[in-house]
Amino acid sequence: MPTDQTRRRFIATTGIASVAALAGCAGNGDGGDGGDGSEEDGGDGGGGTANRLSWHAGGTGGTYFPLSNEIKTIVEANTDFSLNVQSTGASVENVGSLSDGSADFALIQNDIASFAKNGTGIDAFEGSPIESLQGVATLYPETITLVTLAGNDISTIDDLSGATINTGDLGSGTQVNANQILESAGISDYNEQNAGFSQASEQLANGDIDAAFVVGGWPVGAIEDLANTNDVQIVPIDGEVRETVKSDASWFADDTIPGGTYSGVEEDVETVAVQAMIATHSGVDADTVETVTAAIFDNLDELTIKTDFITVDSAQDGMSIELNDGAAAYFDA
Repeated sequence: MPTDQTRRRFIATTGIASVAALAGCAGNGDGGDGGDGSEEDGGDGGGGTANRLSWHAGGTGGTYFPLSNEIKTIVEANTDFSLNVQSTGASVENVGSLSDGSADFALIQNDIASFAKNGTGIDAFEGSPIESLQGVATLYPETITLVTLAGNDISTIDDLSGATINTGDLGSGTQVNANQILESAGISDYNEQNAGFSQASEQLANGDIDAAFVVGGWPVGAIEDLANTNDVQIVPIDGEVRETVKSDASWFADDTIPGGTYSGVEEDVETVAVQAMIATHSGVDADTVETVTAAIFDNLDELTIKTDFITVDSAQDGMSIELNDGAAAYFDA
């Protein structure tokens, strides 16, 4: 069985690489914060020039990517800016892209933002704070979903001992969260696989893995697709385990996946969540940030994704880093 060093091998990998190098690695997953490395609009993935801005999203199987494309439509309809929305591998990668200027805006998790800004939490940032990283707005809870197939005899997190688990793309926010939760739950005897959400769903369907962690606003497209063709089970993170998880990592909050969210899962499932947020960097002009922020939050009625959560009033809830001056001006923060 893998040692703790093997289990957390992404730390060894990302600890050696610089954050800038992480930004240059094309992700090959499809997570809420993962992606397949493809690009929209034929862009080159670089930072914005003139009125063209680069927005790094997530994978096509999660929530970041479709939400980002709705934001693209809103911004381009209400400003002179165009957005190049790029699919990427992870929150950690997106931070790297913001750090080296190849992205002007990105969606990331609030815990990863805090790690990066403060140079702590994970080896990718340890002792190397990303001082240019700035916040714009928080959006919605990113639910940690632990999914398996009904025939795998995994009904509690304790049942993961000895299992083969996909913890998300290597270096992703999903992998960080999965490893945190498994460690808090005392699960160290498992085989770790690393892939994005769409590939993880295929692995589950093919019997190549026993369970997978998915981080993203429900419903996650990859889980929906899996549930439409297989009997899935969502494993709860509740009770004493949930309290330990929250005690060990303060950015986790209680969350519930409502019954009926996924085909065949009729009961509510208790779990935890982090927060999705829009981030930018200090090199982006404050007037640009204010214009883009205003376009989004003045036209929230044009969104169709996570509309129960994305509001002006809640846009600073869970904000874990300092705001860009343009965002502060819009929110009067």
